[in-house]
Amino acid sequence: MRTQRITYSDGETQLEGYLAFNPDILKPRPAILVAHDWSGRNNFACEKAEKLAQLGYVGFALDMFGKDVLGTTKEEKGQLVSPFFNDRKFLLRRVTAGFEVLRKIDFVDTTRIGAIGFCFGGLCVLDLARSGADLRGVASFHGILTPPDNADRTMIAKILALHGYDDPMVPPEQVSGFEQEMTKAKADWQLHVYGNTMHGFTNPVANDPDFGTVYENKADRRSWIAMQNFFTEVFL
Repeated sequence: MRTQRITYSDGETQLEGYLAFNPDILKPRPAILVAHDWSGRNNFACEKAEKLAQLGYVGFALDMFGKDVLGTTKEEKGQLVSPFFNDRKFLLRRVTAGFEVLRKIDFVDTTRIGAIGFCFGGLCVLDLARSGADLRGVASFHGILTPPDNADRTMIAKILALHGYDDPMVPPEQVSGFEQEMTKAKADWQLHVYGNTMHGFTNPVANDPDFGTVYENKADRRSWIAMQNFFTEVFL
């Protein structure tokens, strides 16, 4: 496996993505964008890009906050994501910047690009799909599901939402709204719900039940398998 950091920008903000791929695969291959959680483009996101490369894809962990910008406390992380929640057009512009970097890599099959995201990153990739971006599929892991005000374009991407039933940050009414939104949009969508599972269930260091984030090994494993099956289908 080969990895490299790629510097790019959105306006005056310098960003740094993390690319992982198998150099022994000589022909163009499918690629999957990775959108990080509210911590920033940390090791967790980079490791997911590497795991995707091990599956034969090009993995690219984008950067939403800026080069070397990471949140360490809840307060810092909240401050980092707040501008994006308040301005979903800004969020879409920033995630699209990463998408465009991935599209320009010469060994990427641009007809077969997908995206995955975790927590805040789930919202990012869903908004990218909602924009009508040329994606085959998007998988959201314990992502925020509320739509932006301007979610009125036809979605090309197939949608997979992976959700914990006991997630306090994505309550049942938000899930129901998402189901109605996807149905109204005539999207090809599916929702997998994991019982006895809270927010952040894929993150091994999530251990804060009072806050609502708890790692769940079974849901982590099952959701990754579901994602693999999903992309096997959408990249045919």
